[in-house]
Amino acid sequence: MSKTINANRLFLASCFALITTAFSFSIRAGILTQLGTELQLDPVQLGTINSMWFLGFPISMILGGIFYSQIGPKLIMQVAFIAHAVGILLTIYAVDYNTLLISTLLIGLGNGCTEAACNPMIADSYSGNEFNTKMNRFHMWFPGGIVLGALISKFMTDSNMHWQAQIWVIIIPTVIYAILFFGQSFPKPRIAASSALDNFKAMLNPLYLFMAACMALTAISEFGPQQWVGPILSKAGASPMLILALVTGLMAVGRYFAGPIIKKINTVGVLLVSAVFGVVGLYMMSTLDGSMLYVAAVFYALGICYFWPNMLGFISENLPNTGALGLSILGGIGMFSSSIFQPIIGGWIQGNKVVAEAAGLSGDAADLAAGQATLSNMLIFPAILIAAFLGLYFFMKKTKTAQ
Repeated sequence: MSKTINANRLFLASCFALITTAFSFSIRAGILTQLGTELQLDPVQLGTINSMWFLGFPISMILGGIFYSQIGPKLIMQVAFIAHAVGILLTIYAVDYNTLLISTLLIGLGNGCTEAACNPMIADSYSGNEFNTKMNRFHMWFPGGIVLGALISKFMTDSNMHWQAQIWVIIIPTVIYAILFFGQSFPKPRIAASSALDNFKAMLNPLYLFMAACMALTAISEFGPQQWVGPILSKAGASPMLILALVTGLMAVGRYFAGPIIKKINTVGVLLVSAVFGVVGLYMMSTLDGSMLYVAAVFYALGICYFWPNMLGFISENLPNTGALGLSILGGIGMFSSSIFQPIIGGWIQGNKVVAEAAGLSGDAADLAAGQATLSNMLIFPAILIAAFLGLYFFMKKTKTAQ
């Protein structure tokens, strides 16, 4: 006799697993400056360490998406826990650059396993309106967890607590989700494993490939400024972690109430408006300082808030034959692009500081100028997206007219 599936307990465990992902993002952003100072790491090295988080994520997410039907969510989450636990402990006891590379990669792999297992597991556990409600509440915990992690990091940093103490905080939701998952019966996958080849064929559609390219740009527009918020804005006269908390808090609220907005102006319209707000927000952040940065952060948050869910929503709505695998790979492309650009952003910070010092600036003034110049460099990503989504808007309009 099979055990009864406790769907609500599995859902709660999934939420704590996603909080682990969020904490690993925001707390690492909060300790980046301390890490660079203590271990004598330059911005390019810090960027390479960051890239491991974004690299591990798509590797395990895509592999998990491919093999989910064969191995199920239980094994994937067991791998997630081991990767999280070992990665966190290795980070805490890291003594050099190479150790941090390995530990951050492991944490990224754990995060990708969480996405690969929990999304389809929730889909297999619930149906109808209850499924939509649960998915919205599940995905609330990434920006919601970042808010909580950013505030914890700020408090601990302001209290002169060492960066290792902040990393220990990430182990708390990790242990909680492991306890909640322990001994539970998991739902069987509803989708047949044989559909993977059909999914791959559907992904060769030019529209999917176009959206994949756009996903790379939306992801770096979202994760680039957020991951580097500490080093970029540390001398700008506003708290970088409060800005991160404000941005992700608005994202959580915005995503929760996204339904009526999407219904009114459709998915492509939302993406286009988001790109415009993203450009405005980044431009303001690159030119303002002090308390006005909080205003700029609001515009930036409105810009990036709807990118990720609506990119996935567009594919699900218009290219349904790509299936869950298509969504996993699209998300993987977003994370992989973020991985590639992390060292590049670190190089921009380093290069822009050299330029600022050559212009006669020094100390905090040079750091501020370098941070603002780096944000100006990042403007190119949402700027390209404005043109891309404008073209997509007219293409979809023409397609629907033809039908």
